[in-house]
Amino acid sequence: MLGFLGPNGAGKTTAMRTIFRLLRPESGSVTWNDEPIEPDDLLRFGYLPEQRGLYPKMRAGDQLTYLGRLHGMSKHDARESAFGWLDRFGLADRVGDPVESLSHGNQQRVQLAAALVHDPELLVLDEPFSGLDPIAVETMSDVLREQAALGKAVVFSSHQLDLVEDLCEEVAIIDNGQVVVRGNVERLKDSAPIRHLELETEGDPSELLEFLDGVQSTRMNGERLIAIISADTDVRGFIAHAQQAGKVRHFAYKTPSLSDLFRDAVR
Repeated sequence: MLGFLGPNGAGKTTAMRTIFRLLRPESGSVTWNDEPIEPDDLLRFGYLPEQRGLYPKMRAGDQLTYLGRLHGMSKHDARESAFGWLDRFGLADRVGDPVESLSHGNQQRVQLAAALVHDPELLVLDEPFSGLDPIAVETMSDVLREQAALGKAVVFSSHQLDLVEDLCEEVAIIDNGQVVVRGNVERLKDSAPIRHLELETEGDPSELLEFLDGVQSTRMNGERLIAIISADTDVRGFIAHAQQAGKVRHFAYKTPSLSDLFRDAVR
């Protein structure tokens, strides 16, 4: 599962649209398994666009069945798959409802079901978690994990970087149409030049900063000191001074978050 990230206007949606020939790139190429993408390949891809791609007056079950048929499924198989996915997303009782009568979040669930109904080899999802409540986010996350575990390729964009960090092993961050960071999330975090340090003591922890080298920024969150420091800083002396100064209530030393890596990459 690949998290495809970038600031607004970086080119994420444009890149996704070129996969499905909705846009023609002026240069470069789009390949699948190192070969140019052919029409038969597109039948095995699933796409969730950022904007709604559903017929608003068509009933949800009929629409998914129709889309399955367009991908080459029999009417029986398409209908079974359509109703199965609607049930999985908690919409079994809305099968006969027009899409326009559904809430924004439920329309998003139908949109994802449309990308999954034909059992694709590749899922390309543009902001799939947009408008979803926490329960729907959990359900969709589980579905994406299952698809990846089945060997499907899953690519999705999102500005909810905590979700991306939780779901994806790999990320690609683009800025102005260029890939600026790409790789395994944990390895990227481990190789980052900064670390997060959190400290809470019975006294004022900010008084201990003179014993800490490589400080790039600090802030207080209540009584807790949060510092960004250089990755090569030796914090053992600082910890010793903190213990001598008073009881340490909380201490944490960790790699930066994906949000930190993102901000650093596109700054």
